[in-house]
Amino acid sequence: MQRRGFLAASAGLTSVLAAPAYAQGAPVKIGMITTLSGPGGYLGADIRDAFQLAVEQEQGKLGGINVQVLVEDDALRPGQGKSIAERFLRNERIRLMTGVVFSNVLGTVAPDVLDADGIYVSPNAAPSNFAGRECHRNYYTMAWQNDTLHETAGVLANTLGYKRMFILAPNYQAGRDALTGFKRKFGGEVVQEVYTRLDQTDYAAELAQIRAARPDAVFQFHPGGLGIGFLRQYAQAGLLSTIPQCVPNPSMDSTTLAAVGDAAEGVNLTSHWNSDFQNPASQAFVAAFRAKYNRLPTYYAQQGYDTALAIGAALRQTRGSIDPAAFRTAMLKADFVSTRGKFAFGPNQHPVQDWYALKVERVAGTLALVTKSKILENEGDSYAAQCRL
Repeated sequence: MQRRGFLAASAGLTSVLAAPAYAQGAPVKIGMITTLSGPGGYLGADIRDAFQLAVEQEQGKLGGINVQVLVEDDALRPGQGKSIAERFLRNERIRLMTGVVFSNVLGTVAPDVLDADGIYVSPNAAPSNFAGRECHRNYYTMAWQNDTLHETAGVLANTLGYKRMFILAPNYQAGRDALTGFKRKFGGEVVQEVYTRLDQTDYAAELAQIRAARPDAVFQFHPGGLGIGFLRQYAQAGLLSTIPQCVPNPSMDSTTLAAVGDAAEGVNLTSHWNSDFQNPASQAFVAAFRAKYNRLPTYYAQQGYDTALAIGAALRQTRGSIDPAAFRTAMLKADFVSTRGKFAFGPNQHPVQDWYALKVERVAGTLALVTKSKILENEGDSYAAQCRL
């Protein structure tokens, strides 16, 4: 994915956005473009619901500033995401956007926003190019950088003593970042590297390859419905009992666990947050989310909630202004209490945070994701040094 140059003037967007979006008494408009349908629909729904929960807790405000959140479904179609972004910019005059789940959609949304001197705050997608040489002063990531998420699984695989790994992920930006990240920190041998399709539903061929390779374990990145399908078929093939998995949180969140059931017991994974965290901010968030939506929040929800808190903290300091320079000064202070505990922005405006090993275990007779240990502390990402801001 190559970012375009800053062509806002020639695209006619600068003049459209010349006036500030915030006027006295008017709410700050926030455009949320996210995936609400298809196999990844629950990911965007969790981000949306948690973000809106934060707004409701402030009675329609963030950081004491009235906000209006406009939500639309990109349906995991990059072209659709781009069309929504262009409409938000031109018709709604929105200069602050968030919400994208998948990196291939972000690749069409973020450039339009940034070229128009708008602000983009990512609650999930964090492709490598925006973290390094193509970083941007108006682009912030609240989750992690794609590679880092999977580097932590490589660290965990080392800790668990796995020497031979079979690795696979969908063939799109985040999938490629996933395998790159895992290999960067894994110290053993990758016996086979396979890319699946982003719309794949049948993994029989890949399961046969895994069986034939006989690795110590499998690393796989398949978020949302893709992960549910993969794990179900993996278990049905009898592989989960003989070849364990060491995965990142997108491949085993609470929704995936509920769908897969008993077969997932014993799966090892990594995350920056879990619903069993004992810090007060996390406990309050989990309780409020469950009370509002009658379900356990996934880490996607946690990221959506933290995104709202971070934007709110910035708006409080700018008194509702979304002038990019003023917003950046305020945003980089990260003056909010994160549900994950420690949080700071690195030099490329991506998180510096702690990472944890989790395991699927029984708690009071029910399977749950259980936090086991901290595996990395104050971890940034591998591209920050390439960023010049």
